[in-house]
Amino acid sequence: MFGRNSSDIGIDLGTCNTLIYIRGKGIVINEPSVVAVEKGTKKVIAVGQDAKAMLSRTPGNIIALRPLRDGVIADLESTEKMIRYFISKVLPRYRFIKPRMVIGVPSCITEVERRAVEECAYKGGAREVMVIEESLAAAIGADIPINEPAGHMICDIGGGTTEVSVISLGGMVVTNAIRLGGDEFDEAIIKHVRSVHNLIIGEQTAERLKLQIGNASPDKQIEKVEIKGTDAITGLPRRLEIDSVEVRDALKDPITQIVDQIKRTLGDTPPELAADIVERGIVMTGGGSLLKGLPKLISKETGVPVILAEHPLDCVALGAGKYYENAKGFNNTRSIYDDLN
Repeated sequence: MFGRNSSDIGIDLGTCNTLIYIRGKGIVINEPSVVAVEKGTKKVIAVGQDAKAMLSRTPGNIIALRPLRDGVIADLESTEKMIRYFISKVLPRYRFIKPRMVIGVPSCITEVERRAVEECAYKGGAREVMVIEESLAAAIGADIPINEPAGHMICDIGGGTTEVSVISLGGMVVTNAIRLGGDEFDEAIIKHVRSVHNLIIGEQTAERLKLQIGNASPDKQIEKVEIKGTDAITGLPRRLEIDSVEVRDALKDPITQIVDQIKRTLGDTPPELAADIVERGIVMTGGGSLLKGLPKLISKETGVPVILAEHPLDCVALGAGKYYENAKGFNNTRSIYDDLN
């Protein structure tokens, strides 16, 4: 009865955004992972987009916070409330027939952090919870034929983590992950603007710069954007025009770390699977992969073709939602490479 009438839900519980996929309906939620609560009572005032608009703008009695950091839960209670809110928004009757949930998580999280995700999902209204690695979910969501006896490399750059994996026969042969993603891109821009121009800007301004003129490779056209912030010396509001060359310089360090991680994973890959990857290319997913010129830079640095997934932002949620449909062909959600060592 449960199998016929309950909904299968795939969740990308991201540092920046939470996406929810429901079987038969597609992506039904794509909102910022932000919760605004009343100080003292912890009563939820807003969730998602409405709460994000309150970041750094709330009065003293309201706190707008991001309950996930670096791909893991930093505030258990707020994360649970956020999940419950999103699920009740898309499944008003879920309390009568609870859904099965599959959640994508970074492979670098600890067992304690993994259990925290499961606990949040159960408290958020799940009947059954499956936690799988984000790169496996992203590969399923990108329609990569991972059950074939061939090597497929996927690089998922999220808000808080970057995960690079080689998948074959439904299992992860080798995987490497670092707690670095879109948030670090924003932080790098904030630090650059302060150190070079003595201007203090917020996260949302840095994110806007990244999205509008951020780039990883030199471009013929130099774009410029005007930003506003606080002068670090006088404390007064000030305007500044910044160009895409400066933003690229600011992003150089985190981008280099991601490229190094991809090279390391290629170096750990068995030769036969590496040959497959050279032929098939590296598939990129996640919001960070949308940075202008990043696929081109990675291809140049590695000598391997790089393909951007059709819907890079949705891949983890899509793959998590389709997990049960494909589960029979999977080796397991753990790295078979680790089992051999």
